[in-house]
Amino acid sequence: MKTILETDRLLLREFQLSDANDMFHLNEDWDVIKYTGDPPFTSTEAALLFLKQYDDYKKNGMGRWAVVTKDDNRFIGWCGLKRHDDDIVDIGFRFFKKDWGHGYATEAAKATLQYGLKTLKLPQIIGRAAKANLASVRVLEKLGMTYWKDDVCKGLDDAVYYEIKKSDYHS
Repeated sequence: MKTILETDRLLLREFQLSDANDMFHLNEDWDVIKYTGDPPFTSTEAALLFLKQYDDYKKNGMGRWAVVTKDDNRFIGWCGLKRHDDDIVDIGFRFFKKDWGHGYATEAAKATLQYGLKTLKLPQIIGRAAKANLASVRVLEKLGMTYWKDDVCKGLDDAVYYEIKKSDYHS
């Protein structure tokens, strides 16, 4: 297990094949994925195939990371950075509904943002969310990201984009 980041309550680590069942269940909850534009996995095997083919760590030196609680090593979701074909890097997060409202998204995303800007020295990180996804928009704002633009995102017609530049980041 390769741990990337640690916070007071969380470990962010690279995905493992043993995460397949958790990934399947995370994405089968419509409330969790309704603002993402992603379809649910059709089975645990489909999630396993995704994990076997996930190459962002090798290709980009970063990626989405499993988020587990330090006290009981429970998989609660994921958070991380993704480099897109247009070379833009975004921060993303997704958590089980039962773990919403505990500050996990903000805690994990704050550590991820700092890692991206300070350690990886990325010049800019963006965050994208459906306008209707007020909780995710609040997380982006808590991170100190500022509104950039409205645009389409992965089939979502009404998305809002936020950004933070390395030069404007103060941890």
